[in-house]
Amino acid sequence: MKSRVKEIARSIVGPLADGLAAAGVSPNHLTLAGLVFSGAAGAAAATGRLRLGAVLLILGGVCDMLDGAVARRHGHVTRFGAFLDSTVDRASEMVFFAGVALYYHHAEPSGLYLVLSVLALGGSFLISYARARAEGLGLSCEVGLLERPERLVLIIAALLVGPVGLKAVLWILTPLAYFTSWQRIAHVRAETSGS
Repeated sequence: MKSRVKEIARSIVGPLADGLAAAGVSPNHLTLAGLVFSGAAGAAAATGRLRLGAVLLILGGVCDMLDGAVARRHGHVTRFGAFLDSTVDRASEMVFFAGVALYYHHAEPSGLYLVLSVLALGGSFLISYARARAEGLGLSCEVGLLERPERLVLIIAALLVGPVGLKAVLWILTPLAYFTSWQRIAHVRAETSGS
């Protein structure tokens, strides 16, 4: 199912990627544009403009899809580009969740949702770290329930719903992020058993 969705997404962004490459836009420009949109989404969330945050996250997600598409389709795939993309993805999540944490710092005196925001960010980082560390060991680790695209879709949907949606998604996202990390740990354990 995931691979089918990725194929559909690639067929949609392909023509856009061709146009951007023809215009001289590099994959790294798109990667950095995604970070700017994510930062703006975090700022919008921090000030309670959740639906604007959703729109900005969508734009950031489009940049994230396009940077790889431009690189693959036009021979601009580099090791540095892959490194930059992965690093900026983490920074994008960080600045967005910082905005959510600031929003709850002001909106919720109990601090519960601020803590959930930080835990959700930590879980997202663990998912990514587990994959990166596994790949550093020469293993593939594209497994788990809640990879970055799924997390992004959940967050965007929650922001579009509004404050109630954001609270609900934090209760869903946080445990599932740690569950996905566990799935990756279990996968690597199985792949390395006996070694």
